[in-house]
Amino acid sequence: MTLATSGLTCPAPIGSNDRVQLGHGSGGKLSAALLRDHFLPRLGNPILDQLGDAAVLSLPTGEIAVSTDTFVVRPLEFPGGNIGALAVHGTVNDLAMMGAEPRYLTLGVVLEEGLPFEVLDRVLAALAEAAAGAGVAIVAGDTKVVERGRADGMYINTTGVGLLHPVVRPAAHRAAPGDAVLVSGAIGRHGMAVMALREGLEFETTITSDTACLWPLVRGLRDAVGPELRVLRDPTRGGLASALNEIAAASRVGIALDEAALPVPTDVGAACEMLGLDPLYVANEGVLVAMVPATLADAALAALQAHPLGAGSRRIGTVVSQHPGMVVLRTALGGTRVVDLLPGDQLPRIC
Repeated sequence: MTLATSGLTCPAPIGSNDRVQLGHGSGGKLSAALLRDHFLPRLGNPILDQLGDAAVLSLPTGEIAVSTDTFVVRPLEFPGGNIGALAVHGTVNDLAMMGAEPRYLTLGVVLEEGLPFEVLDRVLAALAEAAAGAGVAIVAGDTKVVERGRADGMYINTTGVGLLHPVVRPAAHRAAPGDAVLVSGAIGRHGMAVMALREGLEFETTITSDTACLWPLVRGLRDAVGPELRVLRDPTRGGLASALNEIAAASRVGIALDEAALPVPTDVGAACEMLGLDPLYVANEGVLVAMVPATLADAALAALQAHPLGAGSRRIGTVVSQHPGMVVLRTALGGTRVVDLLPGDQLPRIC
């Protein structure tokens, strides 16, 4: 006896409809449902909605900046943000540190089997809100699903495209002796927000991540300082100390910091002390470092302080010709210590 099998199809997998399944990465009906029910309602726009193999973009003439980053933070959600907001801010801020206006993002998402859709939807909502706030469109993307236990819930990759300014070109090698070293706000909040949650630390107040789009601050600095905006960096992984060491090495200059001027919040300082960490090496996601000629420091600070993100900005040090490639800190007791690069990571990866 033979069975006629023509025209038969395998049914979609039967399982929980409130969690990601391996079938959502199959390219079939579940994949289409994932896109239709979760991604496009939150991220859709006329370019992405075409669902072509590549996005066709319109850009003015001139040079562009391109940056890509992959985010593997655990836990996925933390006080002040989640991996979705972080994935937007991290990439648009890399563009902004080049003086470039962020325009477009691509999105690659690796989902782990069993991830609750309610978590995915919150992440996508935060991602969409962050993109709208940064003025960028999500124009292309890809989604993969891996077996349970292979992806800490979710990994996200974003690639950004931004428009470079014709004359304002900050770069790590442009710092010069006499330049003022400015920071736009309190340091260490993102790293400590994640670590406090991981370690179950409780304080009188909850430490929240500073994750934010820095482009408005950069735009203000561009207008106020112009081509004399010499250096911009966002001190993410490795913190303020690592960013300044990289600048000192690239420019072959020394950097002298004033400990009394460093904006370390009380709760961040307490958390660092409890964990035996130095806040200078703790990651930030909504703070920038700028270097400008000393004569323009007041104008630059005024531009930063004109925006809520830069309300706590201040001058923290000076670029010097002594000890090239080295960062030193003048302590509150009148001594001096070297702020070197760490031989390894002070913290597990948190961005």
